[in-house]
Amino acid sequence: MISTRFRGFLPVVVDLETGGFNARTDALLEIAAVLLTMDEDGTLRRGETVSFHVQPFDGANIEAASLQVTGIDPFHPLRPAIPEREALQNIFREVRQAVRNAGCKRAILVAHNAHFDLGFLNEAIARTAVKRSPFHPFSVLDTATLCGVAFGQTVLAQAALAAGMEWDSDAAHAAAYDAEMTADLFCEIVNRFKPIYAAALPLPPVVAESADDEPLPPET
Repeated sequence: MISTRFRGFLPVVVDLETGGFNARTDALLEIAAVLLTMDEDGTLRRGETVSFHVQPFDGANIEAASLQVTGIDPFHPLRPAIPEREALQNIFREVRQAVRNAGCKRAILVAHNAHFDLGFLNEAIARTAVKRSPFHPFSVLDTATLCGVAFGQTVLAQAALAAGMEWDSDAAHAAAYDAEMTADLFCEIVNRFKPIYAAALPLPPVVAESADDEPLPPET
């Protein structure tokens, strides 16, 4: 069961597209979260994707070099962007429901170079005063590290190719596409490691190491 596979945490794959590398000053432009499911035999699979275009916050810095990479036009009149706070609330609502449905205590962020995404996410949470993030505030599962171990590659595109997956360069650097490819890689690695995990069973009882390990409070 997925509720016991990751110490009570539900892995949720996240990708953010941003206006630069500074989480405090640079704009959050896209956010995507991919939910994961697990079969009865322990096979991890990619599930639903939730994604939003995000309006830059007031005073946000946007580096031209970042836009050249992503191809995003933040102020295009047809871009269906929503305010940062609304995007976070929508994502968190879906993740909290998935955590409850899976019988987990909270979510843990999975991403490629995960602390980059978590840093931007936490800054956006602080900036918008959104309450009750479902994610652990500092623990992550980083696919750049995992892909380095499993495939000898730390770049997302190269890791996907090394894993035998197709890579669409034209679709890359969109949050939804990158999150889904990251989810596929994470599932592939976890599934390949099933024999190693099975050899470690039975697992010792889970002990909360801090208040951040405790279950999410109920909805009010």
